[in-house]
Parts: sequence; C-alpha cells; structure tokens
Amino acid sequence: MSKSGAEAGARERIIFSRPYRSTAELANVAAVLGSDHCHGDGPFTASATAKLAEITGAPHVLLTTSCTHALELAALLLELGPGDEVIVPSFAFTSAATAFAVHGATCVFVDIDSATGNIDPAAAAAAITDHTKAIVVMHYGGVAADMAALGDLARSHGLALIEDNAHGLGGTWRGQALGTLGTLGTQSFHDTKNVHCGEGGALLLSDEILMGRAEIIREKGTDRARFLRGQVDKYSWQDIGSSYLPSELNAAVLDAQLAEFHTIQRARHRVWNTYASGLAPWAAEQGVVPMSVPPDRGHTAHLFYLRMPCEETRDSFIRHLAARNIVAPFHYVPLDSSAAGLKYGRTPVPCTRSARFAATIVRLPLWPMLTGTQLDRILEAVTEFRC
Repeated sequence: MSKSGAEAGARERIIFSRPYRSTAELANVAAVLGSDHCHGDGPFTASATAKLAEITGAPHVLLTTSCTHALELAALLLELGPGDEVIVPSFAFTSAATAFAVHGATCVFVDIDSATGNIDPAAAAAAITDHTKAIVVMHYGGVAADMAALGDLARSHGLALIEDNAHGLGGTWRGQALGTLGTLGTQSFHDTKNVHCGEGGALLLSDEILMGRAEIIREKGTDRARFLRGQVDKYSWQDIGSSYLPSELNAAVLDAQLAEFHTIQRARHRVWNTYASGLAPWAAEQGVVPMSVPPDRGHTAHLFYLRMPCEETRDSFIRHLAARNIVAPFHYVPLDSSAAGLKYGRTPVPCTRSARFAATIVRLPLWPMLTGTQLDRILEAVTEFRC
C-alpha cells in the first residue's frame, strides 16, 4: 500500500457499532411486500418465533415491537400498579424502570456488583418491603447476574423475577439459557443488539396461564390469536391490551438474522477475544480493569468494556481514541440519579458502586465485520494510552 493509502486507512473512522446485514433480509422483505400479508402474525413471525424458541429453549415466545414493550407487557401481566414496588438495578437502561413506572408502580433502585455491573442480590434483599412485587434483573453485557441467589430471594418472598435480557440472547447461567430463568424474560432486537430487525423485541414465558393472557394483551386485548388457530369462530375484546405485535416486515428481517445467529456470535466472540487477550498486559500495567466473565457463565460478546482508574482518566482515554478516529463511549447514567428516577422511584441506600461503575466505564467498538486491520488499530491506540 502507498503512503497516501496507508494514511487514508489510518484516518478511517472506526465507529462503535454497526448493524449486521444477513444474506436473506432483502429477499424476505421482498416476499412480504409481494404478498397480501404485511401486518403481524404471518409466516415470518411464525418462523422467527420458532428460531428464537430453539435458541433459548423457552416454552413460549411472543415477538413484540420492542424490548421496552415486552417489559410493559410483563408489567400488565403481573398487574403491577400504584402501591406496588419493583426493585430495579441502578445501572440499567431506562426501559428497566419506565416500563413499570408508566403503570404507576414505584421503582426502588439498588446497587450493583462491581465485578459484572449486574444487580447485587444482597442489595435487592435489603430493599424488599411489604409492597415489593417484583425484581428486575438485567444481564449486563450478556453476562448473567447471580441467578441462584436472586432465584432463592424471589421464591422465599413470593416475588416475580423479570429478566431484562436485552444483551443476553444466547448467554447462559450454569448451562441454562438467559431469559428463561425468571418468571418472565424479555429480548431486544434494536439495531445495536447482536441480532436485530431495526426495532423489535420478544417476551419469553414458561407459564401456560400467563401465556394465554399475554397473547391477548399483546393483540389489543383481543383473542385474535385463538381465532387464527381456529379455536374460536370470531375474535372480540377480552382484556386490557395494546398493540405490541410487530409487522411482518420486521419479522422478515429478524428471521433472516436469527438464521445466521451462530455466524454472528462467532464473529463477535472473535472481536471480544482479541480485546481480552491483546489488552490484558497493558490493563494490568495501567491499573485498568477489563471486562471479565465468571467461569460458570457463558457470555454473548455483546460488548467489551474497560474500567478506568477514575472518571477523569476515562474521559481522557475517550478523547485519546477520538483523536485517532475511534469511537468509544461510556454507558448509562445511573437511574437513581436521573431526573425521572428521582421523580418515579426511591433509593433506600446510596448506589455508590453503580455511580463509580458508570463514571469509569468505556466501551470499545464491537461488531461482527471489524477487520483484523481495524482491530490492530484499536489495540495500538488503546495500548499507547497511559493512565
């Protein structure tokens, strides 16, 4: 390569995330547009649902318009509302809270385990009151929370355990699939996720009674799903509900993505493993804590993060990479300190670990199509930095 060519390559911007494009997407979308069925619950909805059930092992799967809507559907199924409390990890995306606050429940924010960024079972236990109805678990970065302790806690207090598995499709806890270990599980297919359809989600269930009501709530409160199966001769309004069913166009893209799930995961793990092995010596020297995975958990390579020594160093590091045309952002603002968190929730004990985690984390670019040359550039830029 000429010097000008090399310089042009070095100046190429490496973005943080790029959606994967599967081979059958356009053909699937064309098939939908060429048919007379663009609304939901068509053949691609059925196919994508079957693929998702195979990947997760979930007895029941319902596609939704987003993970947020799947969480809202969970709130309706569990009849959470005013006077009820839902324990939520402080370090999580807003959907983990707003899906319950929108129905009038109070979010009770608790601290995290700094080793994984996941909810701390001891903090959750200390926050339980007579008004507590559920605990939300988010598997941050696709690494499982301590589901043994959380499961015991939920069972002993008669609480629902809601898995926000937006990062965790294909992840495992002691060999069991994430999203299937709680009362309900939710998935995200936003285009920043490993598998996507632009915007989409899913609800995973094992309880037959909840499933029967879920498909009614999902379809605007009607028993349309039973009608389509020939179980009733007409459908009508049966319950509260909303429109949580994605179109067949979204399902067509999702079906194509799920068909290549293992290919996507292999490519993402290639990137994750490159970071883990290539940055370990530098991290040890600089006092940086890289993302790690406990041995009893299978992660999803959804993201790779570094914990810098302090917030100032983190910000300097981000600027250092930006100067080299590499995008590396931090992540969530803790929910307990946010404007809406202060309005719609309460925090019985200060979430100091969550605050420090949020102030020191930085995420490196991670998408399946990253080339060896791009990864070499990122490794070189990272290891040039001195804390």
